[in-house]
Amino acid sequence: MHTKPDPISDQLPALRRYALALSRDHAEADDLVQEALLRGHEKRRGFRPGGNLRAWLFAILRNTFLDRLRSRKAERRREQEFAAALPEAMDAPQDAAVRLAQLQRAFSDLPDDQREALYLVAVDGLSYAEAAELAGVPLGTLMSRVSRARARLRDFEEGRAHPPALKLVGGRDASRK
Repeated sequence: MHTKPDPISDQLPALRRYALALSRDHAEADDLVQEALLRGHEKRRGFRPGGNLRAWLFAILRNTFLDRLRSRKAERRREQEFAAALPEAMDAPQDAAVRLAQLQRAFSDLPDDQREALYLVAVDGLSYAEAAELAGVPLGTLMSRVSRARARLRDFEEGRAHPPALKLVGGRDASRK
């Protein structure tokens, strides 16, 4: 069985070496070769019969490398511009995480009927009528429960209701003197 020579396969070792010389990274070189072959396939009608296939593929590979290089430089420039536009100081994300945990606890500490009503309306997005039907209560009752739940959470948010005190490991509670 005779196999036909494949002129493109014959160029793969040279393409890989050239890609490695440009990128200095084996994985990047493999990606470059793959993308260059894909671009070559897409533009195969642009190859002149009898032309230098190796030179044509090398040019595609080089242009692919340069396109990626320009893209990375543009991305770095956008990241630097974005970083320059950010405020220099930001709130610690731990504060937000602690506050969210406290708010979740305050929601969990709501009476069962208020928590259910608020969940159905505010989280699940049901209408008051749908939530009242699901909870098996009159519409006015459900509206009252949602209103009281929101008021309790608003009090918590505005500091009129406090979360349970945090205990420090190795510290002393205020009750122990």
